[in-house]
Amino acid sequence: MRHSAENNQNSEYKIIVVDDEIGIIDSLSIFLKRSGYNFTGVTNPLEAIERVRNEHFDLMLLDFIMTPIHGDQVIEEIRKFNKELYILLLTGHKDLAPPLETIRKYDIQGYCEKSDKFDQLLLLVESGIKSIAQMKLIKKINTELKDTYEQLEKSYMESIEVLRQTVDAKDPYTRGHSDRVSDYSVLIGKKLGLDERDIRTLKIGGLFHDIGKIGVPDNILLKPGKLTDDEYSEIKNHPSIGAHILSTATIFADLIPIVKHHHERYDGNGYPSKLKGNEIPYLARIAAVADTYDAMTSKRPYRDALSLDVVKSEIKRCSGTQFDPEIAKVFLDLLENNYDEIEKIQNSYY
Repeated sequence: MRHSAENNQNSEYKIIVVDDEIGIIDSLSIFLKRSGYNFTGVTNPLEAIERVRNEHFDLMLLDFIMTPIHGDQVIEEIRKFNKELYILLLTGHKDLAPPLETIRKYDIQGYCEKSDKFDQLLLLVESGIKSIAQMKLIKKINTELKDTYEQLEKSYMESIEVLRQTVDAKDPYTRGHSDRVSDYSVLIGKKLGLDERDIRTLKIGGLFHDIGKIGVPDNILLKPGKLTDDEYSEIKNHPSIGAHILSTATIFADLIPIVKHHHERYDGNGYPSKLKGNEIPYLARIAAVADTYDAMTSKRPYRDALSLDVVKSEIKRCSGTQFDPEIAKVFLDLLENNYDEIEKIQNSYY
């Protein structure tokens, strides 16, 4: 019963044997089929390359010295399109074994001297199949982990969309503004050469930098005229409120520095924490420039949008006081040399 079960398991694995001697093919066919393996024999090495290209095989037994090409040339071609095939070389004599550098170069898993007895070869094949089984298991686990991650990512993005809708319902201005701040921040981040994770954090952090406005009274948030000092103090609470909202879920942890500190100033006179210079989280410093640019270039009930020349002058003037000078310089360079990208963002949300 055990032998039958092992044979059934072995039948899951496809082995291709390549040797220009038909007698070797026939002998190995009997030997491997008896062990339950799914067997294919090929005498032409060029045909073997095409078979591997077009069919799935788990393991290859390959003669080293053949015509019209040798085994190492077969492997060289196969490795151009298949890195996973487990390959064992067969040699007619130990003096004809492939050099070690060839084995390493072409990722050959082993070699065996031909013999009338196949005991050693069987051990190598069984060892190879165990390795292949482990590779398949690892692949399966990776696929399952990827599927799980994609589900988590989907849930994450769905949570973000719920928050977006909540903010939009509170303040109709916020949606266009937050989208643009997100896109400007990404543009700056890419110009600064940030990695993919930081770019993603900038994108989502920009979308929710103003989420704390949910906690600001409507009569203040939607007031068409100038705010009183008390009303402005209420508005200034929104970064802390936003950080508190997001702190309830660990998946939003990376966003909190942007949400809480995008109104800090480089000179330490911002809010809510009066952080100064490099004390301010780097991504928050980027979002601060993007946020201010959009505020200046957006039409408000109490003023028109500022002209590009005025905006550039303000960013230059506030470099080193309100803004990180390095980030301000990069953004000014974008305004000078890549304004079409910025203008495209501006126009896409109106």
